[in-house]
Amino acid sequence: MVLDGGMGTMIQRHKLSEADFRGQEFKDHALPLKGNNDILSITQPDVIYQIHKDYLLAGADIIETNTFSSTNVAQADYGLEHLVYRMNKCSAAVARKAAEDVTLQTGIKRFVAGALGPTNKTLSVSPSVERPDFRNITFDELVEAYKEQAQGLLDGGVDILLVETIFDTANAKVS
Repeated sequence: MVLDGGMGTMIQRHKLSEADFRGQEFKDHALPLKGNNDILSITQPDVIYQIHKDYLLAGADIIETNTFSSTNVAQADYGLEHLVYRMNKCSAAVARKAAEDVTLQTGIKRFVAGALGPTNKTLSVSPSVERPDFRNITFDELVEAYKEQAQGLLDGGVDILLVETIFDTANAKVS
């Protein structure tokens, strides 16, 4: 089985503006959204769909959802923690549609992996050099973050869940 490639690099090729990331729904959002690739599954689903479809037509058997940073922990940087479930469900639905369309087109079954990405907080390393015992997140908080993400992905129709680029082994154990 062949897994797709990087979503972020493919999104960068589209040279999307702040207005593109915001779409109509978030045009008045208080914080900048450019660089929050995960919101594009809501604001620019056609762009994400086409990237998925291109990977599938190039030979990928499995595509990953556009959910690298779709936890309430990571989305707090953008003030969008309240959209995490929706973000994951929409991302899964966009990928599912691409997989089904290419399956119909080619006759070859394609699959969707729900990507559980890293967060900007770790359980193993202190963010403070002065306080090596300090942690800015608890195990239980991280469990809840990944639980919400996984539920949105599953409700959106993924076939499997994939732990994606998590650099902290304790965080990986949670996911």
